[in-house]
Amino acid sequence: MKLRMMTRSSGPIWEVEKVLELSGLSVHYGTFKALDRIHLHVEEGELVVLLGANGAGKSTIFRTISGLNKPSEGEITFFGKSIGGLAPDRLVRAGIVQCPEGRLLFPQMTVAENLQMGGYIYRGQKRLIKKGMEEVFELFPVLKEKKDCPAGSLSGGQQQMAAIGRALMSKPKLLLLDEPSIGLAPLVVEQMFAVIQTIHHSGTTILLAEQNASAALRIADRGYVIENGKIVLEGKREELFENDEIRRAYIGA
Repeated sequence: MKLRMMTRSSGPIWEVEKVLELSGLSVHYGTFKALDRIHLHVEEGELVVLLGANGAGKSTIFRTISGLNKPSEGEITFFGKSIGGLAPDRLVRAGIVQCPEGRLLFPQMTVAENLQMGGYIYRGQKRLIKKGMEEVFELFPVLKEKKDCPAGSLSGGQQQMAAIGRALMSKPKLLLLDEPSIGLAPLVVEQMFAVIQTIHHSGTTILLAEQNASAALRIADRGYVIENGKIVLEGKREELFENDEIRRAYIGA
């Protein structure tokens, strides 16, 4: 976690640097308000989970951070600089990389080719791309075994690994993971969250959108709950895990 020193008349004050901050963010689809004055932040080195049911607004938040949607109101800042409305390629170069829901791999291309696509901002720097692929293969050994196979031939869990690996090829300062557990068997989900925790512990700041509150809260530092386009609850991992409403709605206990 990175600290920034500020000076006041009473002496130095240390503040934790915010990687991402959404302030009063609203998004409209025509007359429909998909997001309603969202306030959310992620500090450097954190893993923050965004919990919510299907259609609650999680993916809309991610698409807006990534530049695929334009904010109607409010502001998005990345390391203190306003980024709302910037093109997606500029945001990737700045360090914001999204692993989308549904993986969106190129099924006819090999695993290695899909990973190379993730490192397109480093095209022409063969050593850097090679090093990135070696790091992905170390994290996901099965992808090395399958590197020459079409991505569409992989199992669901292996495809999710390839999608996360492709995102890591861009060396993100902020990794957005949108529903990485969706459609996976329970054992694979457990393995996937263990890998996400490893990525986090390596120093990557992560914003994770999930319906699987039980798995997500076990590895998160803090969390937000979104319903109908509004943040209705926020707190530390322990606070959300012990909240009776959260347990009934998302954990089933």
